[in-house]
Amino acid sequence: MKRIALLFISVLFATFGLFAQGKVEGKWKTIDDETGEMKSIVEITIRGGKLYGKIVELKPDSDPNKLCTECTDHRKGEKILGMEIITGLELDDDAYEGDDGILDPEIGKLYDCKIWEEEDKLQVRGYIGFLFRTQEWIRL
Repeated sequence: MKRIALLFISVLFATFGLFAQGKVEGKWKTIDDETGEMKSIVEITIRGGKLYGKIVELKPDSDPNKLCTECTDHRKGEKILGMEIITGLELDDDAYEGDDGILDPEIGKLYDCKIWEEEDKLQVRGYIGFLFRTQEWIRL
């Protein structure tokens, strides 16, 4: 009987862990800090326990064929639409974190990244050393 109870409790905690990890998955609207307008829609997925995000939609007046001319890695010259801009963030407590984990395709710059959900909004922090900027993304 103790084994059954222990097994039940283990499965219950494992299930809650899976739901907590998948909470950030989905489509998120990114907002321009300066104008307050939508910049893009990013779809976040978890693969192999790591978090990834790609741009699936650009603001209506954007060129869908715009290339990342400023990128300095393997994404140089790739279309921004469909580009993976968040790569390989790992869960640490209640946030996903990683070095060089997020790309700003407008300027081609990679930033260390920390992502967490707060009050149904995604907090996305890009930083270099102790300097950082946090954006709020809104779930669609």
